[in-house]
Amino acid sequence: MSGSPLSDTENQDKAIIHASCVAVDGLGVVIIGASGSGKSDLALQMMALGAGLVGDDRVVLRMDGQNIVAEAAPNISGLIEARGVGLLCATNVGPVPVACIVDMDQTEQARLPDPLEIRALRQTVPLLRGGGVPNLAAALFQMLKMGRVNPEWPNT
Repeated sequence: MSGSPLSDTENQDKAIIHASCVAVDGLGVVIIGASGSGKSDLALQMMALGAGLVGDDRVVLRMDGQNIVAEAAPNISGLIEARGVGLLCATNVGPVPVACIVDMDQTEQARLPDPLEIRALRQTVPLLRGGGVPNLAAALFQMLKMGRVNPEWPNT
């Protein structure tokens, strides 16, 4: 996936990427996309539902055994940008294992999409195309709590 902040991380054990990350029940969703694509907005919507902030703007990804773990970049831990409002304080959670990655630059056309994956830090991670998906925050929140029905995508 060319142009993704993950495209240069395939052979690394640690990377700091331009992304947001929130956690539900100890599982992280990393939100990637271009500036202005809605990463922080999606994170804030999920936080309003009860998700915890892992990191906003810069997220550290690192290997922990066979798992990718996400945590906030130290200099901006506990802060999230609300466009038009300013920097907001939040309780920081993490590090958390990454359950999936949402790409806000990609639009999902299928009503019930087939599973997709992306490579990051020597691992394959489930990928969702987030651009234009209605109720994305609520759907992700529910997916992280209860899983997704799909024999190829393990329930979380």
